[in-house]
Amino acid sequence: MILVPCPHCGPRNASEFRYLGEERARPDPVAATPPEWRQYLYRRTNPAGWTTETWHHSSGCRAFLTVERHTVTNEIRSCTVAGAHT
Repeated sequence: MILVPCPHCGPRNASEFRYLGEERARPDPVAATPPEWRQYLYRRTNPAGWTTETWHHSSGCRAFLTVERHTVTNEIRSCTVAGAHT
């Protein structure tokens, strides 16, 4: 079981959350080419190691969260409200 340390609700089972994917920069809508949009929409790095991801606490406080998670061990290093700078 993965426990996600929600900043509002405390540690919760990962089944309360919806995984939204890797966090990455969105291309400029005006200047991006079709191949750049294709890369952004469909390609994932899928590393074996630490990643920064976006999760939604859909069965709890409904907050969007930025989670640093190790993809091999599922260890969570940090969990903050998305958009909040630490």
